[in-house]
Amino acid sequence: MQEKPNKTKVLITGSSGQLGQCLKKIEKDYPAFDIYFTDSKTLDITQKDQLNNLLSEIKFDYIINCAAYTNVEQAEKEPERAFMVNAQGVKNIAEICKDHHVVLIHISTDYVFDGKKKTPYTEEDIPNPINVYGKSKLEGEKYIQEILENYFIIRTSWLYSEFGHNFFKTIQKKSKTEKELTITTSETGTPTNANNLARFIFDLVGLRTSKYGIYHYGNQGEATWYDFAREILSVLGKLDTIKLKKTDNYPTFAQRPKFSILNNTKIKKTFLIHPIEWRNSLKKLIDDL
Repeated sequence: MQEKPNKTKVLITGSSGQLGQCLKKIEKDYPAFDIYFTDSKTLDITQKDQLNNLLSEIKFDYIINCAAYTNVEQAEKEPERAFMVNAQGVKNIAEICKDHHVVLIHISTDYVFDGKKKTPYTEEDIPNPINVYGKSKLEGEKYIQEILENYFIIRTSWLYSEFGHNFFKTIQKKSKTEKELTITTSETGTPTNANNLARFIFDLVGLRTSKYGIYHYGNQGEATWYDFAREILSVLGKLDTIKLKKTDNYPTFAQRPKFSILNNTKIKKTFLIHPIEWRNSLKKLIDDL
């Protein structure tokens, strides 16, 4: 890998996932950055020596950690793997960041909360995850806080985009073949466009700020999965052709928080940003596609 002088050097892990691909899509908008995209094939975060070798070779300013085990259902069946990536892998990154004086931007999740609250979760609320995925992500957060001072933990929720496996793409695909869809109303959260999150992350790097800590980022508003599906079909012009049914009992292997809206007042006040309302962001994505 050839270094380019005088640019902010950014290492992105897990770049084959949806957020990584969203970051890759807008790379050209940030010419002041020298960005290195890696995925699990080129950089396995569970192998500390791989991280050390790369950071000994190149002096990075930031690591954006998008690498994660995100299959909530499968995590219940293989918890060791989930903890290896989401906890031990994150610990490795945090230790390497400390050794090489690198700022870490780490992506976490609304699933660190139990969903028993009735108002949006703030950064001060005590996490209490109810599934393996959430527990493994929380352990990763704890390692970062124990090891590092210069970090941003960004919790986000219900990510979707045109990339990877997500609810938006599933509904979009099913709208081409199905006549009827049954969607749960038992969970409330905020659909968040990963493209919006990607731009915020790169803007954060550009700020070179030292206002470190935990932040909640999401689009504005709230929805159930049924509401989200309905809006997707509406914007696609498919509401008339597909029968959409509600259910409050959709069996899943993993327990999920019933209410996981994230309060993003802190991020708005600190960085003077105004996240777009989720319906508007969804419409823009579909229009762009």
